[in-house]
Amino acid sequence: MGQLVAIVGRPNVGKSTLFNRLTQSRSAIVDDTAGTTRDRQYGKVDWNGKEFSIVDTGGWVVNSDDIFEEEINKQVHVAIEQADEILFVVDAMNGVTDLDDRVAVILRRSKKPVILVANKVDSNDWLYNVPEFYSLGLGEPYPVSAVNGFGTGDLLDEVVKKLPEKEDDEEALDDIPKFAIVGRPNAGKSSIVNAFIGEDRHIVTDIAGTTRDSIYTRYNKFGFDFYLVDTAGIRKKAKVNEDIEYYSVIRSIRAIEASDVCILMIDATRGIEGQDTNIFSLIQRNKKGLVVCVNKWDLVENKSQEAIRHFENAIRERFAPFVDFPIIFTSAVTKQRIFKVLETAVQVYQNRKRTVPTSQLNTVMQEAIAAYPPPANKGKYVKIKYITMLKGAQVPTFIFFCNLPQWVKEPYRRYLENKIRANWDFTGTPINVFMREK
Repeated sequence: MGQLVAIVGRPNVGKSTLFNRLTQSRSAIVDDTAGTTRDRQYGKVDWNGKEFSIVDTGGWVVNSDDIFEEEINKQVHVAIEQADEILFVVDAMNGVTDLDDRVAVILRRSKKPVILVANKVDSNDWLYNVPEFYSLGLGEPYPVSAVNGFGTGDLLDEVVKKLPEKEDDEEALDDIPKFAIVGRPNAGKSSIVNAFIGEDRHIVTDIAGTTRDSIYTRYNKFGFDFYLVDTAGIRKKAKVNEDIEYYSVIRSIRAIEASDVCILMIDATRGIEGQDTNIFSLIQRNKKGLVVCVNKWDLVENKSQEAIRHFENAIRERFAPFVDFPIIFTSAVTKQRIFKVLETAVQVYQNRKRTVPTSQLNTVMQEAIAAYPPPANKGKYVKIKYITMLKGAQVPTFIFFCNLPQWVKEPYRRYLENKIRANWDFTGTPINVFMREK
């Protein structure tokens, strides 16, 4: 990935605050708890017409008992390897520490352009501490305050100066399909993303809640080109205790809202639970495409066709009345059928974009309406005269023009939707059916 800037440093020096300041967003979670940022969080920066990607990383630590710290350090190394330029953030209030020295050694060995950022210069009094950081051997430190924005303009001028020329073929994030991996905590969301892309892009542990940010990963292999969005596990509100986890759940919900297709992960060892239904309802309310992925299938003893049918029926019964969605049984560990998940998600996305010619739509649907017309109400008969498909809608939307739209009830709308699905492939995507007066 070209034009990528990585933010690194020890914990609690304000890396995520600086990330949010530079991207003019609140994408990275900010909290006083050390180790809040665990995965690499990507964003975009636009400065004076020059756009580049930026990545926030977890704080570099050593000799810690925290199970996440070793994984965080691996993520920092990966970010450094991928980056074209590195922002090394230090704390002007605390001065140079042993951890700063250790990070500086790693950065000097990396041979990458490094800009030393002395953060937390929230007032002029802290400017006197900045020269101390020359001792790190990484050149002139740039004093900034990520909280109030002091010095960030000069910093961005220097960042842009050292960036390589941008390639012309880069596409905007909004122009590429986005597939969100959603589900309860510890259902295997990060594991399956790692299996998709063939590298340990996301931290994976057995502890529920490992992923806290929503992470975008570009996938452009085997003729595919889309974004995978790994999200934090969504649990019941009663179980959300930490402030950090609350924000993680909010960002997962926003990731669903911003996605085109949601891959709902269900733990095969636990079966379908109430929270799976809640997440499904969230997907439905946002009118997103759906692929249900039953993960950890390698841990299930009974893999017979009867067991599969029983599992599928249980899922569709819980998710009714919307039952026209694919269900795939996978294992992120053994990589069983994971490529089929991607193929199916792409197919669902294409189904969302499908258009039906008006003449064909009227020919087929008028036959279905003649075979089973809308029920009469108080002696009044509904006559559907014309059907069209709305162009450019986010969700396939069909308009039925009739004389008495107010008398067409939900059961008949569902009949019309089922007939549409029977004649054209809209598997995995919701359909809007509207009645309008002619």
